[in-house]
Amino acid sequence: MAESNFKQTVEEKAMSLLEPIVAGEGLELIDLEFLREREGWVLRLFIDKPGGRVGLDECSQVSRAVDPALDVEDFIPNEYNLEVSSPGLNRPLKKPSHYERVKGQKVKVKTYGPIGDPPRKNFSGTLTEVAGEHIAVEVEGAGSFRIPFKDIAKANLEFEF
Repeated sequence: MAESNFKQTVEEKAMSLLEPIVAGEGLELIDLEFLREREGWVLRLFIDKPGGRVGLDECSQVSRAVDPALDVEDFIPNEYNLEVSSPGLNRPLKKPSHYERVKGQKVKVKTYGPIGDPPRKNFSGTLTEVAGEHIAVEVEGAGSFRIPFKDIAKANLEFEF
């Protein structure tokens, strides 16, 4: 199996297995990634909680909660390290609820293909709307763009200093 398919399969299985476990701890599994780094494979979970400010205690708590489930399910054939962290300042946006939470703030969105007029793939601006099938981003000097969720390749909150 190609490495990208393998990575995607592991990430999908891990997300469906671990999301309810993390929720049971009163936290939210925002995102996860399974990747090969210099030291070997890493399964990295990004967690958040209502009101934000995830600390070391929450990371340890989630690590202890998910570890047994990963051992029992045993769907990752490689040796790997489990890491749990907060999503950081430029948190990824995956679900409509993530977008709702940051409405009115500055976001960066990358689409799979060009959209809008003139066509573009990168949008950096204020998130003004979160609707059923799309979001709207007000890009300074270029106007408002409606971006369907299905076209979003990657999006994150853009922290302003």
